Amino acid sequence: MEDYIAELMTLAQTCDCGNHHHPIPIERIKIGNSVYEELAAYVDKKGFKHAVIIADENTYQAAGKSLSEILKEAGIRISLSVITPDENNDVVADEQSLVQALLEIPVETDVIIAVGAGTLHDIARFCSTKVKLPFISVPTAPSVDGFTSMGAPLIVRGVKTTFQMSAPIAVFADLSVLKSSPRKMVAAGFGDMLAKYTSLSDWKFGHLVKGEPYCPLVAAITREALDSCVEKVEKIAAADEEGIKILIEALIKSGLAMLVFGQSHPASGGEHHLSHYWEMEFLQRKRPAVLHGAKVGVSTVLLAEVYKEHFLPLLSESARLQSENLQENFNEIMKIYQEIPTPEHLKNLLTQTGGEIMPEQLGIDEQLVAASLSGAHTLRNRFTALKFINVTAESSPLIHP
Repeated sequence: MEDYIAELMTLAQTCDCGNHHHPIPIERIKIGNSVYEELAAYVDKKGFKHAVIIADENTYQAAGKSLSEILKEAGIRISLSVITPDENNDVVADEQSLVQALLEIPVETDVIIAVGAGTLHDIARFCSTKVKLPFISVPTAPSVDGFTSMGAPLIVRGVKTTFQMSAPIAVFADLSVLKSSPRKMVAAGFGDMLAKYTSLSDWKFGHLVKGEPYCPLVAAITREALDSCVEKVEKIAAADEEGIKILIEALIKSGLAMLVFGQSHPASGGEHHLSHYWEMEFLQRKRPAVLHGAKVGVSTVLLAEVYKEHFLPLLSESARLQSENLQENFNEIMKIYQEIPTPEHLKNLLTQTGGEIMPEQLGIDEQLVAASLSGAHTLRNRFTALKFINVTAESSPLIHP
């Protein structure tokens, strides 16, 4: 993967999109078996003497315990921050977890090691930025695409907001650990990749209509990662070493694309806004959390239907009332959304990996779905097709609520 990073940076330096491309601070990405020994050698070579591992009870047993022993054998002192779950036994990246982690980082710490999936990485990423220490990523499940990104979705006073924090300096993904992760987390990772169908469409739409920043190179990297998963869905569904390797590489590449662009636009559109809305509602109701990738997989199916059945007809009907940019780019916008796979095809792909396909399978009722479709677009300052539907319904005399 180091060769991939070098190639990506070369392409970014020659990209003429007009955006500032961020450097990739990741020095090493290792995907394979028995990579924790390589991690220990890397830590020793960097001159780090004291590491703090941020994990939860499950990820500590899955990887943190063995990693601690390997690091100790290499002469590295280890401290642990095992994040306490909430009343639903969920680990959440909220104020309580963030403060716990910060308090459990000794002053002599040289490096933070995130051992877990998305939430634990978000906590470690926040701590890394605030205490000005580098962090190393150790994924324990191929469940999200945020391992290599800077974005940390945090719950602050019940509202989920993504803050730009720190990217890891290295990633060590052990395939034997990833293969042992629950199958639902594999399905969630695939769902997070499938979401790129709508996020990429929304990103290009916001650029064409509102002039939001856009990079064809970053879009191409993200699309290639998506296509690699869809083309090999059978292998990912088998959850064997080859399938898991395909999935974790795609997730890492999607994260690298966000890192280069500096924002989550390529991987987060209306489908993620729906997911965030559902998550915040579950927190307010004190209901158990649902895996991020499971939610965005379902929301992608939902938006594919909404976009094809509501957005495209609405676009055609109201185009003459909208901005000059919309009129000039009407045909391209239509093509972008027409090329999103049908809901039936998306359902088939998710089903192959064991993922959920309907909101009710996640405990999301019709009322919450309706509320999110009319309110989730306000969570982010991005002009998605979901926002267009809601704004047009409010302002256009042709459209009736």
